[in-house]
Formats: sequence, C-alpha cells, structure tokens
Amino acid sequence: MIRDVETICPFCGAGCRLVLRAREEDLVSVYPASHGVNEGKLCIKGWSAHEFVHHPARLTHPLVRECRGDDFRETSWDEALDVIAERLKDTLGNGGSDAAAFIGSAKCTNEDNYALQKFARAVAGSPHIDHCARLCHASTVAGLMESFGSGAMTGSIEELEDADVIFVIGSNTTEQHPLVGRRILRAVREKDSALIVADPRRIDLTGFARIHLRHRPGTDTALINGLLHVIIAEGMEDRAFIEERTEGFEELARSLGDYAPRHVAAVTGVPADAVIEAARLFGKAKRAAIVYAMGITQHVAGTDNVLALANLVMATGNVGKRSAGLNPLRGQNNVQGACDMGVLPDVYPGYRSIGDDGAHRFFSGAWGTDRLPRSTGRTLREIIDAALEGTVSFMYLMGENPALSDPDITHTRRALEAVRFLVVHDIFPTETTAFAHVILPAASYAEKDGTFTSTERRVQRIRKAIEPPGLARPEWQVLGALARCMNYGGMNWEGPDEIFREIAQVTQPYRGMSYDRLGDEGLQWPCPAKDHPGTPFLHQESFPRGRGRFVPVRYEPPPELPDEEYPFMLMTGRSLFQYHTGTMTRKSPTLQAQLDEAFLEMNPDDAARLDVADGGRVAVTSRRGRITVRTRVTERVSQGMVFIPIHFAEAAANTLTLRAFDPRAHIPELKLCAVKVEIER
Repeated sequence: MIRDVETICPFCGAGCRLVLRAREEDLVSVYPASHGVNEGKLCIKGWSAHEFVHHPARLTHPLVRECRGDDFRETSWDEALDVIAERLKDTLGNGGSDAAAFIGSAKCTNEDNYALQKFARAVAGSPHIDHCARLCHASTVAGLMESFGSGAMTGSIEELEDADVIFVIGSNTTEQHPLVGRRILRAVREKDSALIVADPRRIDLTGFARIHLRHRPGTDTALINGLLHVIIAEGMEDRAFIEERTEGFEELARSLGDYAPRHVAAVTGVPADAVIEAARLFGKAKRAAIVYAMGITQHVAGTDNVLALANLVMATGNVGKRSAGLNPLRGQNNVQGACDMGVLPDVYPGYRSIGDDGAHRFFSGAWGTDRLPRSTGRTLREIIDAALEGTVSFMYLMGENPALSDPDITHTRRALEAVRFLVVHDIFPTETTAFAHVILPAASYAEKDGTFTSTERRVQRIRKAIEPPGLARPEWQVLGALARCMNYGGMNWEGPDEIFREIAQVTQPYRGMSYDRLGDEGLQWPCPAKDHPGTPFLHQESFPRGRGRFVPVRYEPPPELPDEEYPFMLMTGRSLFQYHTGTMTRKSPTLQAQLDEAFLEMNPDDAARLDVADGGRVAVTSRRGRITVRTRVTERVSQGMVFIPIHFAEAAANTLTLRAFDPRAHIPELKLCAVKVEIER
C-alpha cells in the first residue's frame, strides 16, 4: 500500500514542506507540498531527502565496549542504559555535576532537545549543555539580544519579495538556502527590488545584484560602519524612529568618524564610490531588509558584525515593519528550535536566564526537583577544553559530529579521546562515534513525530512515515528511559505531543501552541495565547528590552592574516549539493553524483604563478594541519584567496582552521585562516 506523509525537510533552516511517499516500510520518493514557504518547490537536497534513510550503514542496535580500542558489540537497550546510568552515577558521585556535559543537536526535534536539556539540568544537575548554534549563530543571539532583547529573525521569508532593497551579506543564499534565494530572485526579477550583495566571492547571486561589494575577507564590520557613516553624514537616518524607539544614537554617530568612504575603501578593497552608492540605495529605501548567514557570524568579530547590522536597520527605521529588518538564515533545520528549547548554557527554555531567581524557582517547581544548577554552564568550546583537561569526564552527545565540524579538529579529537566516558546518539556511524564507549541508534526525521522551528520562527510538525530500523528509537524516548534509570520520574512521557504540551506550559513564546493548532502551516512565535495567530514580524510596537540600543563597534582585523610563509587567506563554506559534515547527504546517490569530493577554488593569476592546473591536486597547509584536494581555477575568488567546502572528512577543512573565538558569543573563527598551497608531489 502506498501512503503519503507530509513533513518538513531535514536540511537547512528554511522549513520547506515536503511529502514522503512510502510503500510499506520503504520510502520510495519525495515530492514538495503545494503550500508552505517553498510553494511547491524543493532544492536538490529536498528532492533527495529520502535517499539516506535506508542506507545500509544505519545504526540499528545499541553498541557498547569497555575500552577504546576494543570492538563494539551489539546489546539490548536495557544493558546500554544501565551502563550509561551506572557511569553517570559514578561521575556525579566522584566529580559532581560539574563533571558531566551534554551536547544537543540542531538536527533533532524540539521535543528531543527539550528532553536533553531537562535531563542535563533536572536529572544530572549539570549546567553544561550546548549545541552547534555555538558554531553558527551564537553571535546572532548575543548581538540581537544586546540590541533588541530578542535573538531571532525579525521577519518572514515571504516578506522579502516586497522589500524595496535587499542587502545580502555573508550568505551564499541560492546555494545554502535555495528556496529563500528563490524569493530574493523573484523580488529582483518580478518586483524590481534592488539587490546589494557583499561577498568576497563571485557567488551566483552577484549576477543579479545592482551592486556587488567585493570586500576583503574579514572586513565586514568596517564595511557596515562605512555604510552607516554615509547614511548619517548625508542625513538619511530615520530621526523619528531613532528618537521614539532607540537609545545611544549620538554615541554611535560619534564612533563612525573613522569610517569615511576613502578609509573604508583602503581597509575593505571596495571602491569608495561603491560604498556611497550602496549606502544611498539602502538609506533611501522605504523597506530595506538584510539577509545574512554564517559569513557574518563565524568570526572572532561575529557579535560585532551582528551589532553593526542591527545599528544599520535601526538607524534607517527598517525594523518593526513588514519586509524589513534583520534576517539571519539558520544553517540547519532546527537551530532556532534547539535555542528556543534552552539547549544553551546560560538560558532555560524560552530564553529565561539561568541566573534569574524567578526562573530558577519556576523551573524547579515545574520539573519537581531541587537539583537545577544556579550558575551558567560551559559553552561547547569550553566543554571540549574541559574534556581534554579531565574536568569533564562524562559526555552525552546527541546528533552532532564535532570530530569533523569543530575548528582545529585535531584538538577536538584529542579531547574526545581523553573524555573518560562518551555516549553518542546518532543515525549513522560518524567520525565522532569512533571515540564513543556507547553508541545509541536514533530515529531519523522520517521515523518519528515532533516539531522543528524554522529560521523564520515557524514551528511546524514533522510526521512519522515509517518505523525506525532495528532497535533505533527517537531521542526523547531514550532520554526518558535513562531518566527512569536515574530514579527521576519527571520524564515519563507517552509521546511527543505530551512533551510539546509541557514545552508550551514552560516556554512563553510557545504558550499558545499545540499540535492541533500547528496544523499544516505551523505558527510563528511569539504565540502567547491559544487565540493568538502568531507573529510574522517582530518589534512592531516596541523592543523586548524596551528601546533598541545602538552599540558602537570597531573593526579589528582577523586573528590570522596571510604572511610570507602562509600567503593565502582560506575561506570555508558550504555547497548546494552537500550538507555540513555529510553524515546524511554523502549517503545520497543523487547528491554524491553531483559532488563527491572536496575542491579548492583558486584565482587564475595565482594558479599560473604556482603552475597549478585546473583539476590538479594540491596540498593545503596551515599552522595546524595539512590536507590534499583537487583544484578549481576560477575567478569566483580574488587573488590571494582560496575557498574550500566543509563537508568532506577525507579533506577536512577544519584540519586547517584555528581555535580563535568571539569573546562574547564564544563562536569560533571557522571562516578564515592563513594557508599555503603547493602542488602535491
């Protein structure tokens, strides 16, 4: 019997709706739903979203081993959970709750992530919980919380089509978020929206831009400050909005004296006339929207970049109204939701501060425990460092692959090797499961019910189409069983709908939501009451912090610049045909046929100077490691710059990247480092 089940794509954060076609327990195809943000369209990853599910490498049984170096053996759930509970109890008894750490996943459901953070805090008493938002949009949360009091996308994807000006910076949108890119292109082609693209590379989107600001890598803060300098110098700021809704503008204006177009041109490489033209285009627009992604956030200056963009939209009055504002595009299907669920070391679900006494009392009562930690926990980086130092001796890792995704992965792998007991819960063996003591088989998105929250704050249901393979289970179910092994009865949920009801009770932005209300279209938070329709755009009347705050920021060069020994600036990024560490997409025949190995983009002048042929193999070396890769000679990159995608373990770009971090958000410098390139001998 053929049946069709509507669900949500498991890849980027756009939240595209798709239909899984199943025959018995086999997924046979995918097709797009006729409604939703994707309007009956899918990108190539969405069209291939069923292919990895039945791959023979799927984990189907719990696996345990006594020591690293031993072979794994299949076991029962009872034994696996008993082993984990025994080791966790031993850790808590000897090292206290400070010795246990938990890492959640932006690929798992809200229900899974809520269960993990509740287990960490209410069962283990540990404050140390984080997830991969730390590697992608931690600076968005930090910057927008400081400026607005809310760290989320301020508008909706469909609103982009009605913007007069769209400014895309740090986002290769048509490759990273293709259905969002489609909206931008439709705005340009059909509604005559003006597109400004700031990107060091010639990406596909630059071919449709009215202005391409091709700035030097890592000079985003200087460029944005330069635009603001022109807007204020020429009187294009929105004085009424500034006076009624914001604070700190005069200090900001004084701070921009060093960012005249000629100076900005010297720093960024963008001609002064182009800076002025872009500033005028943005400053005079009635509705101007900014779209950005990890090209802005994954830097030591990531929070400064976000603060500068917040300054830009507030100065021009482009926030709190339709088709304007800041639109950070989340890289994974549930980054937004995992943050909302409190899978962060400093906040409970709904972004209530760990240090707030009222929040502590509320969650202690709601969860029936006096074990909740009172202090902020370690970030992902600090968890890894503490594991290497021996301070963290128990780690539970759900649906993440830090042995490939973290910066300077040699350091991360040493830490995973050092941790005394590591549990990894995933759908496939990964580079990280190789370090585990216990591996737990998880259910994929197609094998469970739950919710994802998209980049536009839209909470949507995913629906089970087939049974998980073997003994694989949804993560929330496993965590509930483990909680019972730890003698905690507050996670005895019968199903994900029961978890979601609890989420709605304790998470203010979700308060008015239920599975029935989500229906086919979902709801955008905040949705504070059962009769509330959801919120397409934020900050219409006021900011959560009261007045929006202008925060002056200064440009600082990247932490590692090219020199005589390492003369190239490496940029890393993503491809249309693969996804993050490739755990899912590299199991897809369709996607592998499009791109099955890493590559290095190099400018033709640099290639000629080094005698590097198009398609030839080169060694790329940084101060931290070395990889070999095939070359693409192309003018997509400027002289002195090279680009490598992040997806390929056999040529892992993060072998090269460095452990430098944003001091406020603790997000790593994953985008840039200095390298040398040599013909492989």
